Amino acid sequence: MSEKRSIVDVPGIKVGHAQNREALTGCTVVLCEGGAVAGVDVRGAAPGTRETDLLKPENLVQQVHAICLSGGSAFGLDACVGVMKYLEEREIGLDVGVARVPIVPGAVLFDLALGDAAVRPDRDMGYQAAASASSEPVTEGNVGAGTGATVGKLGGFARAMKSGIGSSAIHLPNGLIVGAIAAVNAVGEVRDPKSGKLLAGPRDDDGRIKESRLFLMEDGAAPLPPGSNTTIAVVASNANLNKTQVNKVAQMAHDGLARTIYPVHTMYDGDTIFALATGGVQASVDLVGTLSADILAEAVVRAVLMAETSGGLPASRDLSKGSREVSDGS
Repeated sequence: MSEKRSIVDVPGIKVGHAQNREALTGCTVVLCEGGAVAGVDVRGAAPGTRETDLLKPENLVQQVHAICLSGGSAFGLDACVGVMKYLEEREIGLDVGVARVPIVPGAVLFDLALGDAAVRPDRDMGYQAAASASSEPVTEGNVGAGTGATVGKLGGFARAMKSGIGSSAIHLPNGLIVGAIAAVNAVGEVRDPKSGKLLAGPRDDDGRIKESRLFLMEDGAAPLPPGSNTTIAVVASNANLNKTQVNKVAQMAHDGLARTIYPVHTMYDGDTIFALATGGVQASVDLVGTLSADILAEAVVRAVLMAETSGGLPASRDLSKGSREVSDGS
């Protein structure tokens, strides 16, 4: 195993962002114009998704042409229409005889509490993100679907921290490449899975990070509406996989969230992971799924580390050393 990069290292994958930096919202498009076998696994209790049923192995459509990750809560699903328009103009889509229909599943996160809640990603922003997609290294942090992302809200939104979007990839000697991109908007905290260090989470009255479970034990429930958080992600590889196998990869990739986000898959989250396979390399589904979880964990960590203070909420990189110390709740 060698260097780790970003999801665009996977052949056939491009990424584009669009955002409104004043309203603090945006969307990210993962383009696979040549088509990719796709699957999905939804673990959060309050997801906002589009075109996920067609990814079930028993259903007709075999390939997708893009995945759209967006802020704006359910309003942000409108960005998918702009991605469809961009692809249709280039005659990319499922041939149904009288037209080519671009297949663009999507998922959204809730960022309405930061910035301007009346401004959400729409079809114009989706089109812009698709048009900007390239195989250049993925920009991370406060961009795209990560523009308004936050973490550590179990103590209330005022105690949260800024998060963003992150990406990573791994290359194997046999040519297999596995990559991930994640917009991290979790209700829980984020930890480094290698060191166990708490990178971002709810803050106590002194501004120090406090373990999320302590807020739950003290208060029983977060002072937040259900569904107001979510981590949405895409994992991709150049493995030769069918729909059943790619859905299994999406399922296994959730382990990457469980290693980094505490708690995860709660009643407040709508965690959704898409998996793509562009083909070209023989690899077992177990290998691809295992690496997808590893790389997704790295992408989650990068989403927090690359974020910058915004909307009145501090980011991990901007905390003082004293604030980085973890409060024991006393």
